[in-house]
Amino acid sequence: MANPESEDTIDDKPMPLLAHLLELRTRLLWSFVAFIACFALSYGFAGEIYYFLAEPLAAVLREQGNPNPHLIYTQLYEAFFTRIKVAFFGGAFIAFPVMATQIWLFVAPGLYRSEKRALLPFLAATPILFVMGAALAYYFVFPFAWRFFASFQDPTGGGGVPIELLPRVSEYLDLVMKLIFAFGLTFQLPVALTLLAKVGIVTSVGLRKFRRYAVVCMFVVAAILAPPDVITQIGLAVPLMLLYEISIIAATFVEPKPTET
Repeated sequence: MANPESEDTIDDKPMPLLAHLLELRTRLLWSFVAFIACFALSYGFAGEIYYFLAEPLAAVLREQGNPNPHLIYTQLYEAFFTRIKVAFFGGAFIAFPVMATQIWLFVAPGLYRSEKRALLPFLAATPILFVMGAALAYYFVFPFAWRFFASFQDPTGGGGVPIELLPRVSEYLDLVMKLIFAFGLTFQLPVALTLLAKVGIVTSVGLRKFRRYAVVCMFVVAAILAPPDVITQIGLAVPLMLLYEISIIAATFVEPKPTET
């Protein structure tokens, strides 16, 4: 009968340092090529991506009686560089699975088979949670936050001087892309904590004891990443609190069990 421990081997072959550096260069080159290809593709569809990102604000402005919502730019080169930013955003988003695969192909040969089986669920959960975080920002937080900001418009204004919202395209898209990436990255919290619990760095008991401090840290993170309004900050902090509780539950299943003597 085969010993299970004997089957838990490393598939990597001994390689000199130069060979590892060449392998790393190859993986980085493939990642770069994938990003450039996705960047070029996104640049061709930059108008569609821009419309998708601007639609939450446009919908709010239509609700408030503006039949022709639009964004402005005040510098000659602003629209061009905004298009570049949109293409960069789309390229990074689309190329992420390819780049993550290249990282995995570089790291995987040095792992035991049991370690590979343990890491694969986390790798599969990473893009799913990122998309969930981005979707929460786009479909839930943006409408509430933009409605709050747009409510300060005043058609009559004090002394007959109206106050109208005329957002700059570069500033708006910078804010939108920042929030999408912020929500996507913070939704990796269960992956990070569960992985740390699996290797024994943290425990479910420790996470429960640290809960009150974690809540404070989450609101601090939300205050740093989100704009200075209560709606967006709560929209980021509350999901983080729920994800922290999910992480505690997941940690109880994956953390090493104490051996009985």
